Amino acid sequence: QVQLVESGGGLVQAGGSLRLSCAASGSIFSMLAMGWYRQAPGKQRELVATIAHGGTTTYADSVKGRFTISRDNAKNTMYLQMNSLKPEDTAVYYCAADRTRTTRYWGQGTQVTVSS
Repeated sequence: QVQLVESGGGLVQAGGSLRLSCAASGSIFSMLAMGWYRQAPGKQRELVATIAHGGTTTYADSVKGRFTISRDNAKNTMYLQMNSLKPEDTAVYYCAADRTRTTRYWGQGTQVTVSS
């Protein structure tokens, strides 16, 4: 079992930046993939970005060019650098780690609020 703890959320004005962190209780080196998801009030949880074991990244169209996902295996931590934030980025952000294709761990979430 791996526990994930997100941090770095908060309130920021539109156009600002935040960096989210996801610290794992164990090694993330062997994780098949890791990712960030978000859920806005009244909406379904959606995928924001992923990073595979080999380092390949994917992004939702809505965040391409503004968000950057990365991981530091030595620190067992994944990051999401968010720039040029928009009010529509307001959501609870969750990190996830896939040990296998059928085993996924979730963090508890961190609130990001972007004011206009």
